[in-house]
Amino acid sequence: MALLNQVYTLHATCSRGLEQLLAEELLAFGFTQARPRVGRVLGEATLAQAYRALIWSRLANRLHLQLDEASVNDAQDLNIWLSGLDWSEHLLASGSLLIDASGTTPQLRNTHDTALRVKDAITDWFREREGERPSVDRERPDVRLHLRLEKGKAQLSLDLGGGSLHQRGYRLQAAKAPLKENLAAGLLYRAGWPELARQGYALLDPFCGSGTLLAEAAFIARDIAPGLLRPWHGVETWLGHRPSIWQELLDEAQERKEAAAGVALQLEGSDMDPRALQAAKGNLERAGLLEEITLVQRPIQDLPPATAEKGLVITNPPYGERLEDIPSLLPIYTELGQKLLEGYPGWWLALFTQHKELAFRVPLKPYKTYPLQNASLECQLYLFELPLAGAEDQQVAQIQRKQQERAEQPEKPKELTEGGQMFANRLKKNLKKLSRWVKREGVEAYRVYDADLPEYALAIDLYGDRVHVQEYAPPASIDPDKANQRLTDALMALPQVLEIPAERIHLKQRRRQTGKQQYEKLAGQGDYFPVREGQAQLLVNLNDYLDTGLFLDHRPIRLRLFQEAQGKRFLNLFCYTGAATLQAALGGAIRSTSVDLSKTYLGWLERNLQLNQLNPRHHTVVQADCRDWLKQDKGSYDLIFMDPPTFSNSKRMQGTLDIQRDQEELVDLAMRRLSSDGLLIFSNNLRGFKISEELQARYEVKDISRQTLDPDFERNPRIHQCFEIRNPVL
Repeated sequence: MALLNQVYTLHATCSRGLEQLLAEELLAFGFTQARPRVGRVLGEATLAQAYRALIWSRLANRLHLQLDEASVNDAQDLNIWLSGLDWSEHLLASGSLLIDASGTTPQLRNTHDTALRVKDAITDWFREREGERPSVDRERPDVRLHLRLEKGKAQLSLDLGGGSLHQRGYRLQAAKAPLKENLAAGLLYRAGWPELARQGYALLDPFCGSGTLLAEAAFIARDIAPGLLRPWHGVETWLGHRPSIWQELLDEAQERKEAAAGVALQLEGSDMDPRALQAAKGNLERAGLLEEITLVQRPIQDLPPATAEKGLVITNPPYGERLEDIPSLLPIYTELGQKLLEGYPGWWLALFTQHKELAFRVPLKPYKTYPLQNASLECQLYLFELPLAGAEDQQVAQIQRKQQERAEQPEKPKELTEGGQMFANRLKKNLKKLSRWVKREGVEAYRVYDADLPEYALAIDLYGDRVHVQEYAPPASIDPDKANQRLTDALMALPQVLEIPAERIHLKQRRRQTGKQQYEKLAGQGDYFPVREGQAQLLVNLNDYLDTGLFLDHRPIRLRLFQEAQGKRFLNLFCYTGAATLQAALGGAIRSTSVDLSKTYLGWLERNLQLNQLNPRHHTVVQADCRDWLKQDKGSYDLIFMDPPTFSNSKRMQGTLDIQRDQEELVDLAMRRLSSDGLLIFSNNLRGFKISEELQARYEVKDISRQTLDPDFERNPRIHQCFEIRNPVL
């Protein structure tokens, strides 16, 4: 029988990703230890503390109270062990039981068979002693047991709740792909809702489905124990149960609920599906919350501005499980981001989805992400801070949609639409045209498509065995549905034509960059890998930034620097990740200096130097505004490469940089540092750029733009402007 002060070992299970939160929760209930493991937490507690967890845990799936453990390898070991236990402490011979099993040993390899063996051992024990045996009840057994086999050890536990604790008792109806109650509570915890609720924040779920997030948010705000609504807890019919302790804790939970009944709620949910809203109404009514939570039927396009000054938007929008599902969902997430940016300034956003491509349709950088398991799906919770009204538009424009294709490639190629086949044919044509050049020059990273067909406005680059796809933002005159359908066509064709799995296709939306946008970080995966260019190994990253770390159109310029650099002093201005520096260094430059304002990209350059085994003592890296640095530098250089941005208004520099306006100042400053017979290669990406007549009068200037285009950029001759600039011959 259970003793009042006896300390038990308990195993609490949960969704993957919630382990640390569950451990903290159990410690708050009085557990003396709580050790997170994958999908569960091991703890120690008295029966009263275990009861408190049973009533109050918002995060646990099941709570297993360990009864005994032993070394078990085969069926004989199992039977001997179980036959030696006193089952009369837990169950009447006339009672009922249910057995679950998990894990295996080399001899016990089938969990269903193992569970049957446990049941037989227990029922045989009763029949031998009392002439009667317990029955099996799959709905509401008097005792539910769980056997866990792991590394030759067997742990037998009482399933204290009689089933999964996520079943609170209010959700009898569920919308499509429902969110489990305990996972919903975990999302709310990660979003900071307990503290926000105490501060009187409002809450909105614009894809509320059956209302689970709304109900769990109200339970937290109103201090309602999730176990109060459950009509049966499983522990009541266990012979070790202590009813007086149990009832005392239930009464305490009821008193806390009544004490918080006056807490005002500002909770609203909406959904375009009337059936989902009907399910939500029924669930909230059973939870006693229907009169206090607003439910509205509307599509996301009709979401009105916020009526509260501060609040949390937390939502679990629909998301597909395969690559082909994504394009049809892109406009939903895009619309969500636009509506929240326009109408919910200063609010917080918690977005739960499986696909990062969809999450990054919200044009903001998340300040935190949490990986979480939703059934068998690996998902993430993205937390955003919505900018206050009046914030600069560039806060939004700086962060581009980042979409990485993660779904598995279909076993059989999908039949392409007429448009998709047209796109595929053009892509095949391009690949064939480039194949000889690629093979002859040993090119690993190159462009295979650049909006060749106006309807398919994509730039597609190959980086070894990976694909980087940039979707140019369609003009306002283009129907969004048509644009998304065309994107779908392209995404379906790419794996088939390129023979590359879908998970190696990285998708982003590309808009015109301003200021420091190219330096903005979109994610933190840190997935760097090298591609070869000439003799250099260059690290690229297709996930974390708007650009990949390598401007492919500058390949001929970099290889020209390799040829020119032998025995020279090289200066790389606006050096980015230093690909030009690597080529000059490998080409024999006696020393180099690389200047850029971004610490991030200079760190990338240092990694590139290390990868190519170049001595850092010969290659100086400087973090500075290039204009300011040039005004102070006293060095002399034989070869200078300058590739400034079209425009920059970085907070780390004085004023702004406009390449058309400021070209004379930049070139003059660079030419002061150039040796008398040296060469400055000046490049930029402003399509309408015109070289200054004053510069042409002062120096020998030669436009070499056409000569710096490889076959993969011949269709786009204005991708960059490039000039050789030398001191005049006296």
